[in-house]
Amino acid sequence: MPEGHTLHRLAEHFEKAFGGGTVRATSPQGRFAEGAARVDGRVLTESEAHGKHLFLGFDSGEWLRVHLGLYGAWTFGDADGERHLGAPRARGADLAPLVRDGDGLIVPPAPVGAVRARLVNASGWADLRGPSACEVVTEDEKQAVQDRLGPDPLRDDADPERAWRTVSRSRTSIAALLMRQDVIAGIGNIYRAESLFRAGIDPATPGRELTAGQWAALWEDLAGLLRDGVRDGYIITTRPEDRPDPDARPVPRPDTLYVCYRTGEPCRVCSSPVAASELAGRTLYWCPGCQRG
Repeated sequence: MPEGHTLHRLAEHFEKAFGGGTVRATSPQGRFAEGAARVDGRVLTESEAHGKHLFLGFDSGEWLRVHLGLYGAWTFGDADGERHLGAPRARGADLAPLVRDGDGLIVPPAPVGAVRARLVNASGWADLRGPSACEVVTEDEKQAVQDRLGPDPLRDDADPERAWRTVSRSRTSIAALLMRQDVIAGIGNIYRAESLFRAGIDPATPGRELTAGQWAALWEDLAGLLRDGVRDGYIITTRPEDRPDPDARPVPRPDTLYVCYRTGEPCRVCSSPVAASELAGRTLYWCPGCQRG
């Protein structure tokens, strides 16, 4: 499932590529036909992310809310014939020259597969496949969704104290709390495990046993890692001194993570075998040497 930095990258891409212009909305698959009709022909005025939710605002006052879930993905195409799969920076094959309709909007190629929603403007198009949620909501309904979410470290309105109030009173492990979107929004399995390793915190530690200083440092580190993810387009959690070649591009995945997907391999810092166990249906990774209880 995409983590928070991906949604913020998508929001930035929509703002740049679709903001301020008329959007034609359709549902080639048919499952989103009613919602598409509500925003068809409207101007996209706002684009924002909160945790793992993407919100696209239109001049009608309504919002398109998308949650990609485990299988959702956006595909982008533009007037230059470049196709962007998933995250906007990923590129694939060139497309045939494009034409425009009578309104000056791009006429994209025929949709491939089950396209839930297609957005088209004067410079390109975006296809959405396989989301867990895709709906048009009012401003009040959008706010209701956000009210159920915890603070997102990438948002200007994020309040780490709100999350701390929940964490500091809970007997639940900090590893489980970090995955709860009503506690802190946008954190997934990778950021959860890697941030706890970087902080030297045993993932089994109950939230109420953390100090305020530990929480503040954990929040700041998560915010920094997420900002790096928005900038770079991929997750890098290892510090330069712990990578064999800190300047290598593209960054090889084995060098970018401390514990995730490295079960049984030696820790990059202390050489202890990386441990793994299941927690709430997801695999939790940690180093027993660096993250002692």
